[in-house]
Amino acid sequence: MMKPQNMFAWLLKPGTLPLIFLIFALTRAAVLLVPITPISDALWYVGAAARLSQGEGYSEGGIATAYWPPGWPIVLALIFKTFGVSILAAQLFNLACSVLAGWLTLDLGRHLFRSEAAARLGLLLLAIYPNSIGYVPLMLTEVFYTTLLLAGCWLLIARQSPASRVLAGVIFGVATLTKAQSLLVIPMIFGVAVLRSPMTIKHVASSVARALTVVLVALLVVAPWSYRNYQVFGEWVFVSTNGGLTLLTGNNPSARGGYSEKDPLVTGINRSVSAQLEVDKEARRLAKEWIQENPGRFMELIPLKAFRLWGPDGESEWSFQADQERYAAHALWFRAVRYANQAYYICLMSGFLWAGFLLLSRKAKLTPPRFDWWLLPYTLALYPTLIAMVFSGQSRFHYPVMPFVAMTCGWLLTHLMMKQQAYGSGQGRQVIQA
Repeated sequence: MMKPQNMFAWLLKPGTLPLIFLIFALTRAAVLLVPITPISDALWYVGAAARLSQGEGYSEGGIATAYWPPGWPIVLALIFKTFGVSILAAQLFNLACSVLAGWLTLDLGRHLFRSEAAARLGLLLLAIYPNSIGYVPLMLTEVFYTTLLLAGCWLLIARQSPASRVLAGVIFGVATLTKAQSLLVIPMIFGVAVLRSPMTIKHVASSVARALTVVLVALLVVAPWSYRNYQVFGEWVFVSTNGGLTLLTGNNPSARGGYSEKDPLVTGINRSVSAQLEVDKEARRLAKEWIQENPGRFMELIPLKAFRLWGPDGESEWSFQADQERYAAHALWFRAVRYANQAYYICLMSGFLWAGFLLLSRKAKLTPPRFDWWLLPYTLALYPTLIAMVFSGQSRFHYPVMPFVAMTCGWLLTHLMMKQQAYGSGQGRQVIQA
């Protein structure tokens, strides 16, 4: 086994970073060789994008819709308009997004933990993470959205200029059109910025003003879509009309923390594209009514929802299962990767929790005690957790947080390596500074 000092020296060699990036890119390019057919949400996105690219508008069955957030289908439509309705072209776009996400993970790791070795190790941990690789060929929002989240955070942390805040607002606007709750991330980032320095009125006011600038720009990006919805439905719909059904599928008599779409409360609603706004309102009414009548059960579901969100991993396998004949021929390999991924994921999350304990302990020893950017990964992990506690827990919703988990685990491993060798030296203290 490589000694800690040798591992650390290897990480900082000039040729190591290109090698890590090569591993990152090749693993994701290789998975594109596995044939895959879009199913479920991915199938709808592809169909909607094809219709958009052919001038049919954002519609389903010839009827204008806002049930699904439009961000990802619009991006796919631009790809299809340029290259034709090509899954391969969209997959190559995903590959480009994932490589950009890798670079953003590296540079954010540098800024969050102030260690080149930790940043490189975090990138390596993400590079070999099977579930991260498995999403690249899928026509789902995860790869694109994760890149947007990383880019928005990078602009606000690594650049911190007025122009970067405006561009971050644009990116978070697109992210909101992809996942409607994305605006919640902005106050979380600036909340960490406030905690990094003494809480003077001037500092807090400045952070609030900067956050409002980003939010305002994001809202300006979303506004044309909201106005389009007003013209279609005669009422203001911010992004999508699926909030009510999403709430109901997580809060009904059959709910066990996950997505429970077969409960009679859900199936009893007569759904149609033309009546989607009424369906949304009725589902929301039924969900709120059930919660009010069953507050104890609602509270019992919260830990179950959190477990469904953070417990299992490797759900990208489901899309590969759609080709039943091919999957059956290689089921042993798919299952082996799935189990290996789950073990790897448990190690990552254990490291994430362990690092949080160590970082909080170090924070308490400072004079005065203070937080730093290392708090951001934990803040971002709280974002899907809070949403899941209200709606439902689904493992794919933790996907965008995993680059931040990898960054944090990169710091942890670097910290442990340096502690194992001559920790008392000035070099050791400088390397693990965070």
